[in-house]
Amino acid sequence: MRSSAAAAAATATATATRAATRRCEAMRMLLADQGQSWKEEVVTMETWMKGSLKASCLYGQLPKFQDGDLTLYQSNAILRHLGRSLGLYGKDQQEAALLDVVNDGVEDLRCKYALLIYTNYEAGKEEYVKALPGYLKPFETLLSQNEGGQAFIVGNQVLAPSCLDSFPLLSAYVVRLSARPKLKAFLSSPEHVNRPINGNGKQ
Repeated sequence: MRSSAAAAAATATATATRAATRRCEAMRMLLADQGQSWKEEVVTMETWMKGSLKASCLYGQLPKFQDGDLTLYQSNAILRHLGRSLGLYGKDQQEAALLDVVNDGVEDLRCKYALLIYTNYEAGKEEYVKALPGYLKPFETLLSQNEGGQAFIVGNQVLAPSCLDSFPLLSAYVVRLSARPKLKAFLSSPEHVNRPINGNGKQ
């Protein structure tokens, strides 16, 4: 994925394997919402397996994000960079710290989901679905603490499947966020709609 982000004018570049492109979706959504343009460079597994690109990557993995002469790795570090660069990282250090809490909570949830999808899908799906309300409750709590859940999770700047039915604030938040015009256009685009959620087709 190549992106134009940090300053509204500069074009940045992100590179990912087909599998790693799923780690870039939050970046795509943020960039689309902010009206930024970006290019994506998807590396085939054949190219990746040759080893020279892997050897050039800081942690031997993608995504890789280039913004001018700045090269970043680690998807959450890239998200934080975009948030700071686009003025979306809170109005002060307290809001920035709360955003870190939310981002790390989302990462924990993503890891639980990935563990289910790639290692224990058939045996673990029912238990995961049962546990999901407990995983989502912290986000509902955070929303309730900011303008009674009528704004964003943190601050007043910028997820509704049935699993959110018992979380009215979280459900309304997803609807509110998804209705932002540029993000709505991105979410309904063929690029987003046709992108597989997981490499093994399970969800």
